[in-house]
Amino acid sequence: MRIIMGCDHGGFELKEILKKVLIEKGYEVEDYGIHKQERVDYPDYAQKVGEAIARGKGDQGILICGTGIGMSIAANKVKGVRAALCNDCYSAAKARQHNNANVLCMGARVLGPGLAQEIMEAYLNASFLGSYHEGRVEKMMALEK
Repeated sequence: MRIIMGCDHGGFELKEILKKVLIEKGYEVEDYGIHKQERVDYPDYAQKVGEAIARGKGDQGILICGTGIGMSIAANKVKGVRAALCNDCYSAAKARQHNNANVLCMGARVLGPGLAQEIMEAYLNASFLGSYHEGRVEKMMALEK
């Protein structure tokens, strides 16, 4: 599975930790930045990752900022993205199973590294269930203009 990651300055340290974990677990990771601690605007990185996911350059995206809120709002503006802000493992799994989420958003100032890793693993280990959820996802995607 190919994971595309991005963050702003608030999420830099957590992104680096999670990237290392993913690589150790055998995931292919593409890091869209930031690559050093510097103040940036999170919508720029949400757009980069979102567009890459929408174009099929990766299987899943992970975006991290201070709270995860800005990244999730910005990423969901990209057509084809279903970004989910998750602060617990249950929501992360359900985002994939029921909503076919393709971008996980988390907040580095909200979550510690251990919980963030558990959430990421719950998200990546879950799969879309299809069935009656398919129609709901189609309705959600039809809202895009």
